[in-house]
Order: sequence, then structure tokens, then C-alpha cells
Amino acid sequence: MTRLCELSVGVECRYEGFWSAVDVWLQKPHVVNKRLCGATESEYTAVESDGLGAVLCGLTGINVQDLPQILSFLHPEYHTVPTWSVGARTIIPKVTSGGATVYKEIIVKDLNGQTVTFLPTEEDSQGLVILQKSNIYQIQLQEKSDDWVLSLHAFTPDEWHSDGVTYPNLNWLSSQLLPKLACWATQSKAPEFKSTLSLISVEKYSILYQQLKNKYKEMVKVWPEVTDPEKFVFEDVAIATYLLVLWSEERAENATTSKQSFVDLGCGNGLLVHILNNEGHPGKGIDVRKRKIWDMYGPSTHLEEKAITPSAAFLFPETDWLIGNHSDELTPWIPVIAARSSYSCRYFVLPCCFFDFCEKYQRRQCKKSQYREYIDFISEVSEACGFKTDEDCLRIPSTKRVCLIGKSRSYERSEEELAEVRRADYIRNRQASYTNSTYVTQEEHSEFHQQRDEQITNADHDWGRGFQPREKIETVRNCAALPRDFVDSVVLKVASALLGLSVETRKEEEEEDKSDGTKWNTGGSLSVREVAEMLEHSTLQTLKKECGGLQTLLKNNHQVFRVEAGKVHIRDWRTQGTQTNSKRKSQISGALKTRLCWFHTHHPNGCPLSTEDCVFAHGAGDLRPSTRPLKKLRS
Repeated sequence: MTRLCELSVGVECRYEGFWSAVDVWLQKPHVVNKRLCGATESEYTAVESDGLGAVLCGLTGINVQDLPQILSFLHPEYHTVPTWSVGARTIIPKVTSGGATVYKEIIVKDLNGQTVTFLPTEEDSQGLVILQKSNIYQIQLQEKSDDWVLSLHAFTPDEWHSDGVTYPNLNWLSSQLLPKLACWATQSKAPEFKSTLSLISVEKYSILYQQLKNKYKEMVKVWPEVTDPEKFVFEDVAIATYLLVLWSEERAENATTSKQSFVDLGCGNGLLVHILNNEGHPGKGIDVRKRKIWDMYGPSTHLEEKAITPSAAFLFPETDWLIGNHSDELTPWIPVIAARSSYSCRYFVLPCCFFDFCEKYQRRQCKKSQYREYIDFISEVSEACGFKTDEDCLRIPSTKRVCLIGKSRSYERSEEELAEVRRADYIRNRQASYTNSTYVTQEEHSEFHQQRDEQITNADHDWGRGFQPREKIETVRNCAALPRDFVDSVVLKVASALLGLSVETRKEEEEEDKSDGTKWNTGGSLSVREVAEMLEHSTLQTLKKECGGLQTLLKNNHQVFRVEAGKVHIRDWRTQGTQTNSKRKSQISGALKTRLCWFHTHHPNGCPLSTEDCVFAHGAGDLRPSTRPLKKLRS
């Protein structure tokens, strides 16, 4: 037996930083080793030094002859007095076919010596536990020269064997794992969200996900939508896997065999509904707009084209679960609809775009990320509706992967009437606070409160008044569909303000054109907020309906403006490299000149570039017909 120091990495961290980094590797090995699905840990037990050998013999099946060497490896003589803690983790590899092989490691922590040792084991066909001596390794944090140093040690480095999955090679441990541990050890900021798959069995998820992925992978080849097939197919497979495992564990917990029914509100392409129906769960999906792929699913997949409005007409008293998968404007309403459908109705929601009950969600805190704040808002809605709310993080190819689950209530069934009063009060107060923090006229404010009073009066019939369902025909809302004269007027007004600002306050900074010695007004700068304050209220209201609003309009007109760090500037095309880019110059006389040059027409000094150097047309006679093919219209 030899002891190898494979790599040392200088680390600046606190004592606690080392153990928090080790916990990431123990609990979430898949974040480093992409061939793993995850791991599960057992409870750790404090062990006295004189009892450690007996504990290890019982857990690992180690030979008595090897025990002294193992104990010496765990605690070299130069170490401090050890404080032992022993536990285990089960490593779950990703499964490509068939069943999963489960690998177990005994974890021995020396809390005083800042050392963690991994003792891998396997079971033979008779259930006998065998210690894999050739793959024992240890990670230690030592203080050297006023710095912390991470070191990796192997029990038998000359005999080490690796499969690249559950038994990584020494080079990977040193070159990949240790730097990651060093990085994690220096991070003091706690994560905003829970670990992935914290509410369900990772092992069950891994096996089922591979089965469903193989079963539905052909959908990628026939996907008729304009969206990315691989992202959407495998994302919905992952969401379906999560729900199927969650529901399976719920049935086991309640000792029932009947598969849960569901309604997917805002089901979109309907693939999640298709998978859940195919896997034996009765249910349907509802969306305001039918997708082309719906016709490919067949009669066993139940999808309805219908606009959903929160009201008594859209309650589902016979349904077990309501699903909101990227349900946008319906997201905050789903806990409400579930709570009012029946006492036993549960919900699963995966928030994406940020919506309040009747408007876009307005940020109110700056200490949290916008996403964290919105998840907290939906949790608040859920709790106001009487749910005990759980939060989890899915493994999907999306930045928005935190889900909220309401499985049970925080009140008794007999208290339903009082709970409904609390729900109605919360919604009314929430919407009232929104109008108070948003600019509206006195007339609009009075109208709002009149509608809210009517809502409470007719709470059993139309309690979602003010909610705007998505339009059946998807409209472009990136300012591209705004009337041309409207856009031109805003551009001219903003540009005039920037140019006027330069004339008044920056005459001494006006630049001299190198070609003919004339001065060209480069304009001043204004913040986006300052630009908004100079526009009329009606203009801002029109822009508010577009995604991104004023800033999107300014960025769309990049010929005229440069928007950086919240500041708006006049774009100076002399700094764009058009004069030195020969490939760009060779295209100027061709199809690129399909638009008029704004500066040639509107700037008081004209365009700073010559006709030959400008990529836009200097007058109608310089225009060229476009050679760009027409864009495919989205259905």
C-alpha cells in the first residue's frame, strides 16, 4: 500500500467552506460528472476511534488483514486527534438501457482533521458486500504557509481502475474535481433554490427518464412546430417523468392504485398531456390556440382549444391535479383555481414569464433576483389559498426550472368557507395594491374599484374580472408591428433631443471629420428613464403593451441609436469599422442598401460617411431591391 499526493491546489476559504464544498460533491455529484444522475445520502453517525474498525468491517466487508492499512490511510500518525463521522451514499449513474446498477460508497469524515475518505463497495449476486480497495481515495484540507491547500490521496494508485462513471480516474479527480471543490469552498453565498429533484426519488427518476426518453425520442424527427424540437421534446419528457414519479409515490403513500387525473392549463404543444395520457393518467390539456402537432397525437390524447378565464366556468371539482407548465398569465391563478375546484385538488406549476393576477408582475424588492422574487410571490399566493407549498428544481434545459407544488391544505375541510374569504380578500388587496403603485388616472382608479366590488359581489360567478387571456392569434410584440409613422415620430423626437443636448452642452467636444474638416454633431446621452419622461403618456401606454417597451424600440432602431448600460446615444457609424472592412465594403453597392439612411435625411450635418462607405441608401436613387427571402410566418 502506498500513499499518493496526486495534486495540491491553493485555496482561500474558511474552515466551513471545505465541508460545504464536500457536501456538494457528496449530494450532487452530477454537477461535475455528467455521466451520473445523482446520489442519495444516509444519516451520518459519530464513531469513537476504538470502534471505527468494527464499524467499517460491518459496512464494507473488509478483510481483517487489510484493516490496519485502511485505518492507517484514514488517519496518518501526524494528524490531529480525529473526530469520526461515518455515513454512506448511493451513486446513481445515468441509465442508457435496461435497469440501473446502484453503487454504494462508505463516507468517513474526520471533522477535526478536515479529511473525507471514500470507500466504494459493491454487492455480489449473493448480496455479499465487497470493498473495492483499488478505488479508495481521500480529500484533505491542510494549512500551509498561511494558506489552505487541497490534496488528493489514493490508497493503491498503481492498481487504480476506472470506468469513467462510478469510478472516475485519478487524472479526472485531480484536474476536474479538486478545482471545483476549491471554487465551491470559496463561495459564501447560499444558493437561491433547492437542489434538483429534492422531493422525489432520484433513482426512480433516472430509470423512468431513460425509458421515456427512448420511447418518445422519435418525436424530435417529426416535430412540425417552429420551436426547437430537442429542447421541447426532452424538456416535456423530463417534466412528465417528474410528475409520474411524484404521483407514483403519492399513490404508495396513500395506499391507492388509481392513477391521478389531471388538467393541463395552457398546455401549448400538448406533448406533456400526450405522454401523461399514454402512461395511463386520465386528463386533458386546454389552450387558447391549437398547434399543428395536436393532430399527430391521435384520439387517445385529449386536447381542447379554448380561452381560459378564472371563473366558476373553469373549475375542475373531479380533477386530482392541475398543471401549469410555463402557463404565463395563468400562473398565479392556478393555485386559486385548484383551491376553489375542490378541497382535494392539488396543483403543480412551473413559472416562467412574470405575471400578476391581471397585469405583468412588478418588482418590489431589490435584494433578490427577479426570478427568486417571483417564485416567492407564487408561493405567497399558494399559501394565501390554503396550500402547504413545496418547492423543487427540475432537471430540464431551461433557466426557469423551479416548480411549486401544492399537495395538501393548511386548514381542515370544515374551514373551507373561512378559507374562501381569505382567498378573496388576498386577491382583492393584491390588485388594489397594484393600482396604487402604478400610474393611472383618477377615472381609471375609480373604475378599477367598481370592478373589484362587483367581483366580490359575484365571487361565485366571475372572480377573475380584469384578467386578460392570451389572444388566439399570436401577435408579434417586439415593437416590429407598430405603425411605421409612430416609430418614426418617436425616433425623431429622441434623436432631436440627443442632438439638441449636444449643441447646448457639448459644443467644445464636437468632433472634426477627417475627410473634409467639417464638424459632425455626435449628440449627447440620456438615460432610458429620461427618454421616457419626455414622451407623451399615450405613447408610453402604447409601448407598454410591447415586450421590452421603449428600450426594445430604441434597440430595434440600431441604425440611429446605441443603447448601452441604460444610456441612449446617437450611433456614430465612423466607429463601426465599415471603412476598413473590405468584405463589408464589397457588399455596400449590392443588396444591403435596402433602407434609407436616417442621418442623410434627418441629421443636421448629414451622414458622416460617404455614399460609397455607408451601408444605407443616400436618397431614393441609391436604394436596391432586397434579396432576403420572406420570413416564414409562425402559426
